[in-house]
Amino acid sequence: MVKLTGPCMSMSASGTLGNTITYSIWKGRPYARQRVIPSNPRSANQTGMRAMFKFLAQQWDGLGSPAKTSYDADAEAKSISAYNEYISFNMARWKNYAAPSQAKPAAETSTPLTVNNMTLTGGEGHVNISLTPSAATDIWGFEIYRDSAAITTPNNSNCIAVIAADGASAVEYNDSGLEAGTYHYRAAVINTDGVRGTAIADDSEAVT
Repeated sequence: MVKLTGPCMSMSASGTLGNTITYSIWKGRPYARQRVIPSNPRSANQTGMRAMFKFLAQQWDGLGSPAKTSYDADAEAKSISAYNEYISFNMARWKNYAAPSQAKPAAETSTPLTVNNMTLTGGEGHVNISLTPSAATDIWGFEIYRDSAAITTPNNSNCIAVIAADGASAVEYNDSGLEAGTYHYRAAVINTDGVRGTAIADDSEAVT
């Protein structure tokens, strides 16, 4: 980014010139940069990372005070917010395929829970997934995995969504935007303290 004074012989400028250089304003300062075409990569690994990031961002406001304050010391040492430390800590865990934790450090002392039932219902361009956990104690959410072939090893590169649990009640997720074909699914329960249960057995469903 290049800061400018009187760009294009004027006080300010905006837009792209000759498909080469873009002018804009940042915090009141005119600047110029090389024109780039935005991209939105959707590799398997990027999809898994985005799924966890979305879940964590949605859950922060609902965390209790003890969990939130557990990030304060490390956040202060790094001169960042507690929220940013929470995201950083849990995304680092996820990168190593460890389950997220509401508090830091992750206690990992709760009993792993299982998915008692996974019901798949296919339709035009989508599969509806209904998940029922074994119990409500310590439950935080579900990790959902999808592949075009049987899923031997669930991991963060075949995870398509992380959704919040609702106690012991069944939770539904609609996997949409799919092309016609057969898709395989598995799911695992994650607890509030960073424990992940064993993923339910592979099942498949057809999409029209």
